[in-house]
Amino acid sequence: MLLGIIADTHDNLGAIDAALEIFRDQGVELVIHAGDLISPFAAAKFSDYRSSFKAVFGNNDGERRGLSKVVQGFEGEINDFVEFEVGGRKIAVYHGTLAGVERSLVESGRYSVVVCGHSHSPEVKYVGETQLINPGEACGYLTGKKTLVLLDTLRMVAETLEF
Repeated sequence: MLLGIIADTHDNLGAIDAALEIFRDQGVELVIHAGDLISPFAAAKFSDYRSSFKAVFGNNDGERRGLSKVVQGFEGEINDFVEFEVGGRKIAVYHGTLAGVERSLVESGRYSVVVCGHSHSPEVKYVGETQLINPGEACGYLTGKKTLVLLDTLRMVAETLEF
């Protein structure tokens, strides 16, 4: 399965549209948002994309009730922490606000993949048997670069794309 991983969109609707276009072109079947959507209107953009959607709240997601209502309205999932299985691979998603929690998830050995955001810096690396993925920032506000990650769960190959 091909996963589209994005984080830190910070209400940048143009960036969300561009990322969703890449996901459409690549045939992404599941979109993961690692936090800091910010507003319900930004979350609503993902309702147009016909795939599964899983997200976590980030430290800047103050309007949690509104975000939850919008995401649940298109049958997505959003919470502080999300874990699920795809093709026998267990995946954890956490924004990354507390570095100790992120580290514990990675070092636990319970997950094939741990997805985090928060730092705005893209990173794909293995820590033991666990692949740690941070897609960087989709908004481009801090680094000037908009990035996302595509993860092929069959081959366990992750590719960072700048868009």
